[in-house]
Amino acid sequence: MKQNITILGSTGSIGTNTLDVLSRHLDRFQVFALTAATQVDLILSQCAQFKPQFAVMAHEQAGRKLAERVKAEGLPVQVLWGAEALDTVSSHPDVHAVMAAIVGAAGLSPCLAAAHAGKRLLLANKEALVVGGEVFLNAVKKGGAILLPIDSEHSAVFQSLPENPVTWADRIDQIILTASGGPFRSRAVDTLRNVTPEEACAHPNWVMGRKISVDSATMMNKALEVIEARYLFGVSPDQLNVVIHPQSIIHSMVKYKDTSVVAQLGTPDMRVPIAYGLSWPERITSGAQTLDFHNLKPMTFEAIDDHGHPERFPGLQLAWHALKSASGTCAVLNAANEIAVEAFLNKQIRFDQIHLVNTETLAHVVPQSPQNLEDLLQLDTQSRQRAAQIVRDMAVN
Repeated sequence: MKQNITILGSTGSIGTNTLDVLSRHLDRFQVFALTAATQVDLILSQCAQFKPQFAVMAHEQAGRKLAERVKAEGLPVQVLWGAEALDTVSSHPDVHAVMAAIVGAAGLSPCLAAAHAGKRLLLANKEALVVGGEVFLNAVKKGGAILLPIDSEHSAVFQSLPENPVTWADRIDQIILTASGGPFRSRAVDTLRNVTPEEACAHPNWVMGRKISVDSATMMNKALEVIEARYLFGVSPDQLNVVIHPQSIIHSMVKYKDTSVVAQLGTPDMRVPIAYGLSWPERITSGAQTLDFHNLKPMTFEAIDDHGHPERFPGLQLAWHALKSASGTCAVLNAANEIAVEAFLNKQIRFDQIHLVNTETLAHVVPQSPQNLEDLLQLDTQSRQRAAQIVRDMAVN
């Protein structure tokens, strides 16, 4: 029987790569639902190709526009819109797996819906764990969901671990996440204040959306990945480390207590972890180019402050700060960073001020141990409001 797949965020880079993998295995998978925020034209073409039962837009205006286009094309697709519709297609009884690729805290509710419904949850939205924390993990446990990481780093860790999670704590010494260093790894630190959005979005190895590209440039994406790894693999914050690996061939490593290190290698192509998540515990073709070891360039590694400038990536250390602070602090950090990056992309603040927005928000918002989705959303809103005020104050000054 074919597996029905819901793709949350089908028009983003993860969503389009997921559809590319699925198109190679239509004998195994059926697209059940596609969702998007604003890109009506792209999701319409996806509907024409894959003919899902449902297409969901985040907002009513885009939903009504898509509904008109679907009707005009004569496509057998039911169009819905709004947050409740996202939850519906994530928890629908006919769905086997959900690709969670909605960027930011907006993806938390449908992720929780899928978790409560016991779905195979392919997690590309790191914010579900960063914001949701124990609330999200409890939903996964109670719902009997299968949680599989799609971020290349976390998928690499997962592939490098023993099959039985019960043995992880007894065997693991350290999880080492690799980072490319982004576009400014070697740039003079005193010029970072002049970085433009276009420069920050020009990643040297990966093709990604604008928000995550900026996060890679500041290394905040790695901070969020450290937080996610803490929850995914149940290790302590002190067992997590980051090393710069500019070639992006080794995607992450696990160091065991006997000092052995197991790593996962591959070309920098998101179709590899996507294919693994869809087929786990089996393996299917992904469409990615294979590594050519005869022509592989030398692989190098650097410490985060290898060039003597720890201020190049100050945001990375916020991961450990948040993990060791009050429950909910990670959610505050995520919300602040989303506001800060948006402000930078809109040219309201400088590149180097992203970190200042994050630290100022952490200093002013003290979370009260969120217990459910409502608490998390309230904390997220409070943090965003505070971060937005900090941005406005910076613009004035």
